[in-house]
Amino acid sequence: MASRDVAFWKEAINDEMDSIMSNQTWELVDLPPGSKPIGCKWVFRRKYHTDGMIQTFKARLVAKGFKQREGIDYFDTYAPVARTTSIRILFALASIHNLFVHQMDVKTAFLNGDLNEEVYMEQPEGFVLPGNENKVCKLVKSLYGLKQAPKQWHEKFDHAILSNGFRHNNADKCLYSKTCDDYMIIVCLYVDDMLILSDDMRGIIETKRFLSSTFKMKDLGEVDTILGIKVKRNSGGYALNQTHYIEKVVSKFSHLKIKDANTPFDSSIKLEKNDGRSVAQLEYASAIGSLMYAAQCTRTDISFAVSKLSRFTSNPSVEHWKAIGRVLSYLRNTKELSLQYSKFPAIIEGYSDASWISSVGDNLSTTGWVFTLGGGAVSWGSKKQTCISHSTMEAEFIALAATRKEAEWLRDLMMDIPFTANNVSTVSIHCDSQATLARAYSGVYNGKSRHISIRHEYVRQLIQNGIISISFVRSSGNLADPFTKPLTRDLVRITSRGMGLKLLK
Repeated sequence: MASRDVAFWKEAINDEMDSIMSNQTWELVDLPPGSKPIGCKWVFRRKYHTDGMIQTFKARLVAKGFKQREGIDYFDTYAPVARTTSIRILFALASIHNLFVHQMDVKTAFLNGDLNEEVYMEQPEGFVLPGNENKVCKLVKSLYGLKQAPKQWHEKFDHAILSNGFRHNNADKCLYSKTCDDYMIIVCLYVDDMLILSDDMRGIIETKRFLSSTFKMKDLGEVDTILGIKVKRNSGGYALNQTHYIEKVVSKFSHLKIKDANTPFDSSIKLEKNDGRSVAQLEYASAIGSLMYAAQCTRTDISFAVSKLSRFTSNPSVEHWKAIGRVLSYLRNTKELSLQYSKFPAIIEGYSDASWISSVGDNLSTTGWVFTLGGGAVSWGSKKQTCISHSTMEAEFIALAATRKEAEWLRDLMMDIPFTANNVSTVSIHCDSQATLARAYSGVYNGKSRHISIRHEYVRQLIQNGIISISFVRSSGNLADPFTKPLTRDLVRITSRGMGLKLLK
């Protein structure tokens, strides 16, 4: 209230209170004997466009949910959100089928949920009614900050959209689809951000009209930014990039005196566990979290480096910080790269790889996989294996078993999307180990590898049922290679381009 932006903040506060009162979020009552009210506070934030300019001033009244008591003030709290993999698949399908993609935002989404529990809250600061100072707010609707608020909002939205003829996707409960005579519609929900896809603008217009009549909505038109990811459409399809986010992260850690690097990880360095004193552990965890978001959304090329460095979060050393600086330097030099999707190929292809005993100290191997659709990566992972493998073949087979899990989920997702339901075939997975292929198709059980016998049996069943097929690819053509080990500059560029990560033309 003492800042130079006080007029903007006051307007934001009044907007929030208008939403709360029009929604009949609470009623003033005397506090029942034996009940304890929870507090509340105002939270202020500036929202920015992806170019760094201020978009809006936001004021939010937040209940102090940390004072709620389980079994009294709340019970279940789980609420699903759409996977980022699902969002990337939708943009790949939009590129392949030339779909319209629009975006809507739910205003004060959590205020829509109905409360089943009795929750009492103190009156908000600055809005205590004269003559009723001793009264409290009995919450009728959910409020931001309450433990059960996300769950109640999702239940409300779920019930509303299903009643309009939409149905769930069995693989992702935040994906809804509807088939009409002349068009098909998909709605993807991530908390209060919404993507609407259709092959006809009439479908999008009708869906927007329905949503606006049910909730207070903000129509953002054609998609521009989703979850901090910039979306650009060109003649070839859609492209996703995080240029502005990367600039913010690099700026945040600019004090590290970052040197130039053209690969995200130095293959000559063997990072080990730090037995000494930790160096800026909290800041290191913050750096890992920032890099992880980029690695999970669009930057496939840093996945291995982030996975490797995250293993030292509890006790980082100077060497680990130097490796963080290298990843940031690489991102700074490649911040303009976009994950691009086009019309071809229109089928999902997978790649699996492993590096044997790549973890110093515990003798564990690393699994890597990637799936592509429409010329760009839609799902990927780089993870340390949880069991010891006795050979390269076993490490590769454990990686293949992890890849088939994702392949099965992706196939289930695609089979429940109207645009692809009738075109989903066997998911092809490419592997660069002939021995692993022989083991996968072999029905003979070898007692020496009984610790992976369940994985072996499940992979064989998926092959027999026609869900996946496995074929050989040379190591030079295996796109999962950068998820298991550090590569040279040229190989990083080649594999990145193979996964659709390139500069916009």
